[in-house]
Amino acid sequence: MMSLAVILSLFFAFLTFGLTGFGSGLVAMSLLTPLIGVETAAPFFALLSIGAEVLMFLRYRHAINLRSVWRLALGSLIAIPIGLTLIHSLNEQVVLVLLGIVVGGYGLYSLIAPTLPELANSYRWGFPFGFLSGLLTGAYNTGGPPLIIYANLSRWQREEYKSNLPGIFMLNSAIVISSHVLAGHYTPMILQNVVFGLPVVLLGLVTGWSLDKRVNPELFRKLVLVLLVFIGLRLILTNLG
Repeated sequence: MMSLAVILSLFFAFLTFGLTGFGSGLVAMSLLTPLIGVETAAPFFALLSIGAEVLMFLRYRHAINLRSVWRLALGSLIAIPIGLTLIHSLNEQVVLVLLGIVVGGYGLYSLIAPTLPELANSYRWGFPFGFLSGLLTGAYNTGGPPLIIYANLSRWQREEYKSNLPGIFMLNSAIVISSHVLAGHYTPMILQNVVFGLPVVLLGLVTGWSLDKRVNPELFRKLVLVLLVFIGLRLILTNLG
């Protein structure tokens, strides 16, 4: 049976995803990894997240921009196996420090929100940004930051975030899950906890959709980013000691 801490971590991660269209991997992996370890958290979260990504994509499929998505997706899919290999060649403390840097750095970057120029011919940059996202997805299930930066540079609209990003995340999750299956990472205990976690994921997602209509999403986004900065610092300081 899952602990209360794991349940709350999942709920908050998918509430964030439902409200913003991204961030579930950053929130979930930064909270789950210290609780259950990265080698359990990675396959566990991957299997839970794909259902939420499919639902989000279907909800906002009318806003999909295929010209952007296919390059990002191709780069990401090529890099995911490399990221999956890296995670097993690193010490878990090193992984947690790197995860803290990714999480805290992304949170700090987004809070500062530098005004970046619009990327000229942004479609050409889709592959390298997607490749970096794939590395982070394969290693830590946190492939969002490069995609968010690319989206900002490309001046995506709000609904494009909620269709393009889940579309890419969905494809990435399918590759990650297949790799975990082939590697034998899905133990009976993980699969049992996935079943228990599905209602929590759905509740978080629906709550996020509901809040999207009632709460200022920009305020919530900033609160999440502040939390990510503190989580990132905690992961770094705890595992450098």
